Amino acid sequence: MNKKSLITILAILFLPLLAFFGLTFNRDTSVIAEAGGKPQIIKFSSTMCLECKEVEKVFKEIMPKYGDKIVYTEIIVDSRNDMKNALIKKYNVTLVPTVIMLNSDGTQARRIEGAIPAEEMDECVKGLK
Repeated sequence: MNKKSLITILAILFLPLLAFFGLTFNRDTSVIAEAGGKPQIIKFSSTMCLECKEVEKVFKEIMPKYGDKIVYTEIIVDSRNDMKNALIKKYNVTLVPTVIMLNSDGTQARRIEGAIPAEEMDECVKGLK
């Protein structure tokens, strides 16, 4: 086997690996909006989750009432890199959808796992201080 063949074989084997690691390296999604003394809602969801789509419809229905009084952040957890996300670890998220509601002082007021009706979600959001 000559040198040129060996280089070609190594390139075929290693270029896809380099491309994969280059595209997925250091993808941190743990950045959330600054709450600025306001209550905050953090929703963990997936694009392939049917319950997540239901929860999204609920939030689209109720959040316009609250305008800029509540900071709303959605974190999509579709890739393996997201499992290293600091917020997933911080709030111990093991399934989606999970909604974490924080009071204005940053304390966790409520945790909701799964979909709930819009009326119940609205009551939970109203209870934020």
